[in-house]
Amino acid sequence: MDDRRFLARAFQLAKKGLYTADPNPRVGCVLVRDGRILAEGFHRQAGEPHAEANALANATESVVGATAYVTLEPCSFHGRTPACAEALIKAGISRVVAAAEDPHPRNRGAGFERLQAAGIEVIPALDPEAAERLNPGHMMTHSIGRPFIRLKLAATMDGFTALPNGESQWITGPAARLDVQRLRARSSAIVTGANTVLVDDPRLTVRDPNIDAEISQWLLARARPVYVLDSKARTTSAHRIYQNPLAVQVCTDGSAPTHATSMITAADETGRVDLVTFCRALAERGHLELLFECGPVLAGAMIEAELVDELIVYLAPKFMGQGMPLLQLPELAKMTDVHAWQIAETRRVGPDLKLTLKPSQSE
Repeated sequence: MDDRRFLARAFQLAKKGLYTADPNPRVGCVLVRDGRILAEGFHRQAGEPHAEANALANATESVVGATAYVTLEPCSFHGRTPACAEALIKAGISRVVAAAEDPHPRNRGAGFERLQAAGIEVIPALDPEAAERLNPGHMMTHSIGRPFIRLKLAATMDGFTALPNGESQWITGPAARLDVQRLRARSSAIVTGANTVLVDDPRLTVRDPNIDAEISQWLLARARPVYVLDSKARTTSAHRIYQNPLAVQVCTDGSAPTHATSMITAADETGRVDLVTFCRALAERGHLELLFECGPVLAGAMIEAELVDELIVYLAPKFMGQGMPLLQLPELAKMTDVHAWQIAETRRVGPDLKLTLKPSQSE
């Protein structure tokens, strides 16, 4: 069917903004008349024209009577850029096919209503699942008030993440590490724990131009905030992670931060950072898609709190025999209490295996 074919092309365009559009959603637009593509556009980064505006600007002939295929409902309000719905109306577009409604509180169907009021035919939700896959953070944050959370782990085949002395570089190969760079690049913010900083002294930066050679100048120029969950303020500005000007030390009430940029948040019953409160606070800061790169204690706490929407595990074809575990979870007495997950995807990344898992529907 032509509608799905042209919408699929719009998704291809939208993915060009995968690493750069944040905090805005990734959106693509294709203008079609009589089965012929007239123009295309996508949104590259915040502050620049949206996908619809770029497509209209790229048109070399009239688009009157054309159909606009967009991966998300056109915006109805004037933010940093003019409203896209109004631009489509003024251009004489006669039909709009969208993958999904925009859950943003300033839109939520208002864009469609504006188009319909102008006499434009609207197909509002041709592929909402694909729209959610492309912009999971945007969809989740504006629906339930919490960011989309991705947890990344790496282990040997026998389930260890480091030697007993803490050494862990490197368990996986270069291809897997480049894949992690891509995960960081698409994220609004990166989160780690104090133990990881104290033991590994990582940078957790986006620095590899091979992430996407065509747009390396844009994706490397956008700094990603890094949050260090450090309830007792054990890390210091001497650690490499704080060389990032956007690094934030997250402490609990009563702790004295040791880094210039800090965030004080509520503690849970154990005295650690309350993870639910913290994640919602990041959503309020505009961080819609989070990547947790952390050790077994914080990773286990995130699993236990049921805050992980996507779990990515890189398995290296190596055996360690003894070492640090993948996760630390409370001891269970019954098999019915185990945390069940579904494997959404498996693929080879160099010599390693990448598993992508989603929480089981029964969780």
